[in-house]
Amino acid sequence: MVEKLEELLEWGGVKKDILLLVLSGICLLGSILGIQPFPFDLAWVAIVLCGLPIILEAIIGLVTAFDIKADVLVSMALIASVFIGEHFAAGEVAFIMQLGALLEDLTVAKARAGIEKLVRLTPRTARRIVDGKEEMILAEEVQAGDILRVVPGETVPVDGMILSGETSVNQAVMTGESLPVDKGPGDEVSSGTVNQFGSFDMKALRVGEDSSIQRMIRLVQSADAGKAKIVGIADRWATWVVVIALVSAALTWFFTEEIIRAVTILVVFCPCALVLATPTAIMAAIGNATKHGFLVREGDALERLAAVSRLTFDKTGTLTYGKPKVTAVYSDLPGLGKEELYRMAAAAEKRSEHPLGKAVVQCCEKESSHLLPEAENFQMLPGRGVAALVEGREILAGNTELLADHQIRLSETIQAEAEKHRLEGCTIIYVAIDRQAAGFLALADTLRQDAAETIEGVKAAGVTPVLLTGDHENAAKHIASALGITEVYAGCLPEDKLNRIDEYQKDGRQVCMMGDGINDAPALKKAYVGIAMGGIGSDIAVEAADIALVNDDIRQLPHLLRLAKRMMFTIKCNLTFSMTLNFIAIILAMTGVLNPIIGALVHNAGSVLVILNSALLLKWKKA
Repeated sequence: MVEKLEELLEWGGVKKDILLLVLSGICLLGSILGIQPFPFDLAWVAIVLCGLPIILEAIIGLVTAFDIKADVLVSMALIASVFIGEHFAAGEVAFIMQLGALLEDLTVAKARAGIEKLVRLTPRTARRIVDGKEEMILAEEVQAGDILRVVPGETVPVDGMILSGETSVNQAVMTGESLPVDKGPGDEVSSGTVNQFGSFDMKALRVGEDSSIQRMIRLVQSADAGKAKIVGIADRWATWVVVIALVSAALTWFFTEEIIRAVTILVVFCPCALVLATPTAIMAAIGNATKHGFLVREGDALERLAAVSRLTFDKTGTLTYGKPKVTAVYSDLPGLGKEELYRMAAAAEKRSEHPLGKAVVQCCEKESSHLLPEAENFQMLPGRGVAALVEGREILAGNTELLADHQIRLSETIQAEAEKHRLEGCTIIYVAIDRQAAGFLALADTLRQDAAETIEGVKAAGVTPVLLTGDHENAAKHIASALGITEVYAGCLPEDKLNRIDEYQKDGRQVCMMGDGINDAPALKKAYVGIAMGGIGSDIAVEAADIALVNDDIRQLPHLLRLAKRMMFTIKCNLTFSMTLNFIAIILAMTGVLNPIIGALVHNAGSVLVILNSALLLKWKKA
């Protein structure tokens, strides 16, 4: 509710600024046309509405921090113009400067760290076992060494080690792995991860501020604090501009003894076009990016994106679909085809609660028009697989431990074929029929159809793609090889991704990070630019990023990179033009060719040309 109120107040402020600018513009037009319905020049409306805030801000900056910005020179030009009676010149300069400030404000979105959403992921309660009895306590009351119980569907409250029970844990929060990981006694589990099925007892090892989810919160906070913000170029050069303007005006007044020439110099020296050069180009580029599915949440994000040399991709959900899929079926049983093996295994898995079992059923039903037969005597064997009777035949589907429990040996051909798929990052489900090894199903996360095209486009845009994933090495290398990515870092926890990006940036190589998961949030914050998958990505990842890809169409990524560079080229053209125009106008003002009103109009024309040049970015697309 508070956030909504703040947004309404902020939008109300923007609407008020727009209204004041429109009113000032109308009055300036009336002034130049000689319309005078009141006993004072209409330009005074623009001076009061647009000029006074500039003067007040300049005074406050000078008095409190001796901060010399562009508004200091503007204030001097306003006061001098009013002093000699050149009211239109004063109003026009104030109007252009406030227009530039409004455009800049509209391009800069307030970043939201998303910390509060991470905090909500932290489990609130835990089941503690004391003397064989279960009691509910607050998660923050858990002490290292406590014995806890986690039931299906619950979030693990603290970091610890499983003592008893078999389960499958969704670790996407911490590692981004697409497939759940089977866990048993002796295995470690992290806070924030989700128990898929099967109850287990665990010993608490790292609690409170030392837990994994709390460490991630601190990573996001520290990464956000370390990201520098770009300063407007007019303010960056303001000190030199003010000094040069004052010296030029003083010398001209001294040698010509004409104060109007000195005031004209102050007017033409005002960095109106310079102030408009960057925000107008950024606004147009943001409009272009929006048409291609990108929501730019930080006004200077495209400015930063133009400088990146590395684009680090998370794998799961970014370059892949993030869902396990049956990629291969192998049958080694005489007289049993692949389709039949697939059908029998899917029928046995039909009542399974395991994510891999569900994936097998979904893929089989999608690929086959035949209904799966019903399974009888179904058994879920945690940490092993499933057993069932299908059409009178005993079916076992699971891992090697399941087959070993039933004294079933895998043939060398099955082992060799399975190893090939395992090296490609696949998860293997072995199938036995009537106590005889029959073959296997290989499951893996699959590449997006447009992933290869995207990576080629990224390279063509002059940026090096890097794979930075929490998935295991085989899966990462297989995906990287298929896409032509040479820099690969697998098994990365959130801290590892953060450190890798930090190393790049310390070496002067600015990094853009693209990801979708909660585990990517610290890296998205740390990177020079963060891009999140807005469609399938977590809310926390989107909040941590500077840009969100709303429709998840990664084919548009190369266009965004080229657009950012084109925007910077436009900004440089705008700056060069505005500075050249300034110096020509200064020379003409010194020689008396320009008076304050003509000088203001020249500035106005320069500002209009800058806006028109920036507007070309709205429909820009590389041919």
